Amino acid sequence: MHELCSTAALPCDPPLLWAAQGLTGSSRAWASEDGRAFAVAVPDLSRHDRLAVSGPVESLAPLVAEVLAETGPSYRPLGDETTVRPLLDALPRLRPVATFGWMDRSHPLSYTEAGVADEGKARWLADEDAEEITALLAEAFPGSYAVPGAPGVGRWAGTRDDANRLTAVAALAWPSPEVGLVAGVAVHPSARGRGLARTVVAKVLAEALAVHGTAALMVDGANDAAIRLYESLGFAYRRFLAVELDV
Repeated sequence: MHELCSTAALPCDPPLLWAAQGLTGSSRAWASEDGRAFAVAVPDLSRHDRLAVSGPVESLAPLVAEVLAETGPSYRPLGDETTVRPLLDALPRLRPVATFGWMDRSHPLSYTEAGVADEGKARWLADEDAEEITALLAEAFPGSYAVPGAPGVGRWAGTRDDANRLTAVAALAWPSPEVGLVAGVAVHPSARGRGLARTVVAKVLAEALAVHGTAALMVDGANDAAIRLYESLGFAYRRFLAVELDV
C-alpha cells in the first residue's frame, strides 16, 4: 500500500472525503498497490474510530489488513455493503457490527427548495440555546451522537412554537472541506406530524451545500419514514455495513 497526502488522490466519493477531513489533522488515507482500492482512517469521528473503504475485494482485503495492523483494532471498516461484506470472507477476523444507511446529495438546491430552506420557520440557534437543545434531544432522540458542545458539532437550526418553545432541531456536524454532515435531527413528540423535521433538515442542507458542496447523513436502515423524508429532499440512499476486528 502507499499513503496519500492529498484528498485529490482519492475518488470523488462523499464517504471517503468525509472521513478524510481534508487530511489536515489526524486522518490518514492509503491506496492499494494497484490503485483500485482506498482506505481512509480517522479517529473519533462521530464518536467512532472509522475506516472508510472502497474498491474490489481482491485489492481491498490486503489493504485493509495492512491498515488495521498499523492503526489498531479500534478502527471500524465501513462502506457500501456490496464492498464490505466480501471482506468478511477474505479476512475471517472481521465480524459485522451494524448496517445502516448513508445518504448524500451534491446537486444544488432548486428555486423551490431554496424557498423552503429560507422560509423563516427554521432559524439558526445561538450558544445560549444549548441547554434547551440538549433537553429536546434527551426527550426526542437520546441516542443522538450530535449534542451541543461536542467536538466537531457546529451550527444548530431549530423551530419554535407560538410560546417560543423549541420544537425541532438539526445540526451541521463533523464537516470535511467537501462534505457537511446533517446530524441530531429531532422533533419534540408533541410537535410531530407537522413537517418540522423537513424544515430543519432543509435549513442545514442548504448550508452544507453552500459551504461544502455535498451534504450527507447517516440513518437507521429500518427507519422508512426518515429515509422517505431525506429522499424527498434529494438525498440518495446507500446501504452501508460496518465491521470490526474480533479481538
